[in-house]
Amino acid sequence: MRTTELVDGFRQSAPYVNSHRGKTFVVMLGGEAIDQPGFRSIINDIALLNTLGIKIVLVYGARPQINKALEKAGLNCDYHNRIRVTDDDSFQVIKQVAGALQLDITARLSMSLSNTPMHNAQINVVSGNFVIAQPLGVDDGIDYLHSGRVRRIDVQGIRRQLDNNGIVLMGPVAASVTGESFNLTAEEIATQVAIKLKAEKIIGFNEVGGIVGEDGDITAELMPNYAEHLMWQMEQKEDACTATVAFLHAAITACRSGVSRCHLVSYSENGAMLQELFSRDGIGTQIVTEAAERLRAASITDIGGILDLIRPLEQQGLLVRRSREQLEMEIDQFVVIERDGLIIGCAALYPFPEENVGEFACLAVHEQYRDADRGSALLKNIIQLARQRKYYRLFALTTRSIHWFQEHGFELVTVQDLPEKKQQLYNYQRRSKILALDL
Repeated sequence: MRTTELVDGFRQSAPYVNSHRGKTFVVMLGGEAIDQPGFRSIINDIALLNTLGIKIVLVYGARPQINKALEKAGLNCDYHNRIRVTDDDSFQVIKQVAGALQLDITARLSMSLSNTPMHNAQINVVSGNFVIAQPLGVDDGIDYLHSGRVRRIDVQGIRRQLDNNGIVLMGPVAASVTGESFNLTAEEIATQVAIKLKAEKIIGFNEVGGIVGEDGDITAELMPNYAEHLMWQMEQKEDACTATVAFLHAAITACRSGVSRCHLVSYSENGAMLQELFSRDGIGTQIVTEAAERLRAASITDIGGILDLIRPLEQQGLLVRRSREQLEMEIDQFVVIERDGLIIGCAALYPFPEENVGEFACLAVHEQYRDADRGSALLKNIIQLARQRKYYRLFALTTRSIHWFQEHGFELVTVQDLPEKKQQLYNYQRRSKILALDL
C-alpha cells in the first residue's frame, strides 16, 4: 500500500471511529467462521474494536464443530422444526465442544506478542452466567430435552464488564435457575443480548460477505421485510448457507426490536469487518431498521411537494429558479425523502453523458427536518446513482454551502473543469463556486 493510500484510508476512518466509540456491538461469530484460516485475523480485529473504545459482546456458535464431534462419537441427533433434540449423550459432547471453544477464543484474545496486532492490548475477557436459560419443553409430543431458549439476560452484569473495558464472551450453553444447563443457539443469544443492551449493531459472518442479489453482486442494504422474504426462500433450499440463515433470523428480530443496523460480512476476506465499519462505502450487507420516512426516486405526483421545498430557497437566492414545467420535464432526475406523505427533502442528478460526469443539484431539506443529516443521505444516494451510471466525477455549484460540500469530500475547481454544455450555461453574475468529487 502506498503512503497516500494509507493516509487517505486513515483519514476516512476517523469519523467512524468517533461515531462508534462508546457504542455496544454484538459480534455473532458462528462456528463456520471459527473453522476458517482467517479466524485469527477476525479475533485481532475484534481486539482492535475494543482498543478503539467500542464495547464488545462476542457470542460464538459451534454448529459445525458439534456436528463433527457427534459424528465422531457415533451419535445421531434428531431434529424437530429445525431444532436439535439434545439428549443426555449428545449434550455431554456439546458441552465439551463449547467449553473447548471458549478456552480457545479466550486464549486468542489474551495474546499480546510483540509481532502481532494485539501487542500491549491487555484485554480482559469475561465469561459467566449472564444468560439464564429455560427448557424448550415439549412440542407436538416431542420433548426437546436439553435444548433450551433464553429466559433472562443479566443486563447490569454485562454493562459493568463492558464499562470496565472487558470483552464479554458467551457460548451456546447456558445455565438455568434450577442448576441445569441447556443447549441454545448463538443467534438467539446474540439477538436477545443486543435487544436488551440496546446495542448499536449486530455483526455476523458468512463466506461470501453478505447477501448476493440477482445481479450476482452483494446487496448493500435490506429492510427487515425483504430480508425475511429472502430468508424464507433460503430455508426452502437444502443447500442453504446455515450461517446466512442464522444471521438473518437474528438481524430481522433485532431490527424490529430497536437495533438500528445489523452487518453481514465475509469471514474469509481479511479485514472485511473493519472495511464495513470504517469506510464510506462499506463492503457487506446491512439489515436496517424500517423508518417512518424513506428515500426514493421522485414521481410526477411529487412536483407540488418539491416546489414547496425549493421556492423559499429560490427566493433567498440559494437555488436557481425552476418552473413547474421544467420540473415536470426533469422529474426523473430527482430523488426525494418522504415522511408520512410529506416531501421533506429532495436532490437531483443531472447527466452529462458526453463527459461521463453528473451534476448534484437542487438540494433542499424542509426547515423542520434539518437536524438529522438528511442532506448527507441525499448526497450519498446521488453518489450511488452516479456510480451505477459509471460516472467518474460529480460536480456541484453553490453560493453558500461551500464548507458543507468540502466536508463531504468535494474540492474547489474552475469553470473550465465543467462539462462544455454547463460552461455555456454558467452565470458569471451569480458567481457560484464550483466543487467536484472524484468517484
